[in-house]
Amino acid sequence: MFKKFLLATLILLFIVPSVTNGQTKSYKEAPFEFYKVSPGDTFWYIAKRYGLDYRQLMQLNPNVEPRNMHVGEVIRLKASAQSPSGFQEQVVQLVNQERAKAGLRALSHRADVKNVAQKKAEDMINSNYFSHTSPNYGSPFDMLKTFGVSYSSAGENIAKGQKTPQEVMNAWMNSSGHRANILKPEYDTIGVGFYHGAWVQMFIKAR
Repeated sequence: MFKKFLLATLILLFIVPSVTNGQTKSYKEAPFEFYKVSPGDTFWYIAKRYGLDYRQLMQLNPNVEPRNMHVGEVIRLKASAQSPSGFQEQVVQLVNQERAKAGLRALSHRADVKNVAQKKAEDMINSNYFSHTSPNYGSPFDMLKTFGVSYSSAGENIAKGQKTPQEVMNAWMNSSGHRANILKPEYDTIGVGFYHGAWVQMFIKAR
C-alpha cells in the first residue's frame, strides 16, 4: 500500500532575559508558572532572579539534574504549575479539541506510537540536532518501522523552545504544514513526546 509521510518543523528562538541598564531584571515574585532554561542557568540563579527559595525550586522540579540542566528545559516556578510529566497528554487533549472543532474524530494516544515520539524527542536533545531525520534512527518512517509500528500513512510535527502544551499547539496551529497534520481526516492515532523543551507529534493511519 502507498505510504505517505508528512513532515512539519517548528522552532522558536529562545526568549532573552529582560535586561535593564546592563543588568538582568529581577522580580519579587515570579510573573509566570514556567521558565525555560538558558545557558549558564542554575537553580540558585533562577531562584534569586524570581524571588524564590532555590531549595523549594528544586523540590518543584525533582526530575531536573541540578548539575546538568539542559538549555531549553522547562521547569516549574510555582506549585500551581502542572508537572511537565503530563505535557504529552495535554497536547493530545488539545489536538482532539481542534479536531472536534473541525468535525473530525478524536485520535487515540497509542502507547507504541507515543514511545517512538518520546524516543525522537530525547534523541533530538541527547544528539543535539533539530530535524526530521535522526542521525541515529533515520527518518520518522524508519523509526516507526524500527519500533514495529505498522501504518498506511504517517506524519510528524516537531518543535523546540515552547514552554507549555498550549504554547506549542498555538504555534503549530498557526503554521499551515503543522495544522494540516493535526487536522488530517485520515489519521486515527497519535503519539506525543516531550523532553527538555523538544516536542514531537507522530500521526499514523493504522493498517
